[in-house]
Amino acid sequence: MTAFNLALNDDQIAVRDWLHGFARDVIRPAAAEWDEREETPWPIIQEAAKVGIYSLDFFAQQQFDPTGLGIPIAMEELFWGDAGIGLAITGSALAAAGVVTNGTPEQVGLWAPEMFGTPDEPKLAAFCSSEPDAGSDVAAMRTRAVYDEATDEWVINGTKTWATNGGIAHVHVVVAVVDPELGARGQASFIIPPGTKGLSQGQKFKKHGIRASHTAEVVLDNVRVAGDCLLGGKDKLDERMARARERAAAIARGEKVEQVKNAAMATFEASRPAVGAQAVGLARAAYEESLEYAKTREQFGRPIIDNQGIAFTIADMRTRIDAARMLVWRASWMAATGQPFTAAEGSMSKLYAGETAKWVTGQAIQIFGGNGFTREYPVERMHRDAAIYTIFEGTSEIQRLVIARTLSGMPIR
Repeated sequence: MTAFNLALNDDQIAVRDWLHGFARDVIRPAAAEWDEREETPWPIIQEAAKVGIYSLDFFAQQQFDPTGLGIPIAMEELFWGDAGIGLAITGSALAAAGVVTNGTPEQVGLWAPEMFGTPDEPKLAAFCSSEPDAGSDVAAMRTRAVYDEATDEWVINGTKTWATNGGIAHVHVVVAVVDPELGARGQASFIIPPGTKGLSQGQKFKKHGIRASHTAEVVLDNVRVAGDCLLGGKDKLDERMARARERAAAIARGEKVEQVKNAAMATFEASRPAVGAQAVGLARAAYEESLEYAKTREQFGRPIIDNQGIAFTIADMRTRIDAARMLVWRASWMAATGQPFTAAEGSMSKLYAGETAKWVTGQAIQIFGGNGFTREYPVERMHRDAAIYTIFEGTSEIQRLVIARTLSGMPIR
């Protein structure tokens, strides 16, 4: 097992510095423009693809870093550049994680490359789980997949919402109910290939933050996909459904049974430390802007950092950011080395990093004063972007619920 080590190796340092340069020279100068346009920043994605950042190979190399730190290092640097553009570059990776987590090796080999395209023609992918009435409550999902045995096809109907790249993606990964009686355990994930009839984009959301990332509804109207588009395959699904029914029967008899994760939750658990790393990058950007501003902004004849009220806030900002990074790195290392999250360490990392980003960017606005409330300074955008990190991929309240349940072993509601 790879030992936990806070000292980055030469390869990790090289990747970090390379990404930092791209974030500084390409992402940051374009951040305000694409935030105002509220459009997918295709020129930036294409530039990232040309240099090898937006590619399956790059994300795979970081994912397979034996220390587990490849992905969090990459996420922190890209989102230090800008959270909206960062999400536009990395959003396809969530769909890829859904395939890697739930699919067969053949499905991973076939579909993962399709999610990124080529440097000359980059593509996008979308992971579609949330619904208008099923966000945190995944058991309330209504999108239904019915197997047509005569044609070996799945027929999918429903509406997904809050889908990053939804409707404009080349490949969609959709979570749907296959057995309504089993609730959240009766769900499975499906690949929707490009050009499939019946899939369309619904409402595109005009958001408070991360506005360079496309977020929309996805409507599925009698969408038919081949049987091999079921991630994991039919045999594996039938076995899992049989175990879920046995589990439900055991619960009805009052027996204690082991918890089993559903398709959506397995994907989100794998991605939570990475989302925490995004929040760390965003918070670090706001902290650095605040530190520089506090050292150069003068009031009453001296820099404002000479005041303890400002200086102590700067100290707390940096302390919380470093603590959040340590939680993210620990969870990422544990996942990479096969250690179970016995205390919900993945949820801890996402919870604390998200709360830190929201707090740090709020304090940045306060340090900048009236200037921070204007779009002339980047902390205003950072503050808007940070708000999502206590909401998406599991709200802070859901993370606390997961942690409390894991620690207590009780079905806390």
